Order: sequence, then structure tokens, then C-alpha cells
Amino acid sequence: MLKLHIICPVKDSIETSLSAIDYIVKSMADVPVDFFVYNDFSKEENTMKLKEASLEKGFRLINLEEITSHPSPNYLLVLQTAQQKALAENAHLLIIEPDVMVKTDTIRELLIQTEALENPGMIAAVTTDEDGKVNFPYLYAKQYEKGIINTSKRLSFCCTLLTNQFLQAYDFKRLNPEKDWYDVHISHQSKLLGFNNYLMTNLPVLHRPHS
Repeated sequence: MLKLHIICPVKDSIETSLSAIDYIVKSMADVPVDFFVYNDFSKEENTMKLKEASLEKGFRLINLEEITSHPSPNYLLVLQTAQQKALAENAHLLIIEPDVMVKTDTIRELLIQTEALENPGMIAAVTTDEDGKVNFPYLYAKQYEKGIINTSKRLSFCCTLLTNQFLQAYDFKRLNPEKDWYDVHISHQSKLLGFNNYLMTNLPVLHRPHS
């Protein structure tokens, strides 16, 4: 099984972000993981809190203000940098947004499916609200049965694994720099390149949008 890189892009919303980071760290137990938090020009006091958390919890903090003057959002730079790091270490890449709270088995189950599923390009965990009901951005999956769905619909980057094989096949330097968000385009590219995209409706994670 290949190694896994996890990235979490953060811009303020510090309490929610720190909570999301804590859940990720707990879910990493006994899984070969490197965890990177990309701080996209958070306020100074929040950047200090992230630095303190990185020392306590062991993740790698990358302050984007140290490598670019481009104003937030810098999602393109995050994706391109994360892809380069993952390819350099022959790793899969798991994106977890800072308003998503994973469970203790989330990371392990996603990693297991990289070898269990047929030709996966992207594997996503479905998102739910506090009551366990499927919520945005997967409202289209409300009627799906619990399981692993091979889908042609877009996968959000709330909690989505991009396989190393897909990362090798599609260079994120080809992404349009005029855009800020890329989940739809990357989902389509995965399919166009012959990979399968899977939504795991049996592996829910809590999504707290706009928190």
C-alpha cells in the first residue's frame, strides 16, 4: 500500500479549523501518513495558533505568505504544491477541508479502497449534517443506497482522495489560473483519462459549511 499525504487548506475560522485538524490527527493512527496544513494568509493571531498546534500535534504547517505574494484564495498553488510533494514520495493525496470532521476510520478506509476498487482516480467520503443527513455538496446522493458508488457526477474536495496513478496522469500545472476552485474540472479530467470516481456513501463525514 502506498503512503498517503493529507492536506488541509486553512483560512481563519480558527476554532473550526483546529477542530478539523484534531479529528484528522486522531484518524491518522496506524496509517502511513504525512499531514500538511496550508495556511492561506490567516490573521496573525490565528497563524500563531496554527504554529502552536503544529508543534503539539505534529503536522507540517506551510504558511503561504512565506512563498507567495498572491492574495488568498491560493487553492491552485496548494494543489500544485501538494501534487509535487505526493509524486516525489510516491504517495496518494487526500484533501480534507477545514469545515469537515472525519471519523476515526475515515482515513484508513479511504486508503484501503485505493487497492480494493477498480482503477480509482478519485475516492470521496459523502458529507452529512449533525443529524446524519446527506448535505451540500452531495445533495444529489441523498437517494443513493449505502455503499461505494461509481459516479460520473463531480466529487467535491470536502474529503476526497486523489490516487497516485491519477496524479501521475494529470498535471495540475494545466489548471486554469483564472479560477479559484477546481473540483468539478479535476473530477471530469479523472473520468476523461479513463479512471473511475467513487463516492463512499457508507463512509460519512460531518460537514459544517460556512462555519
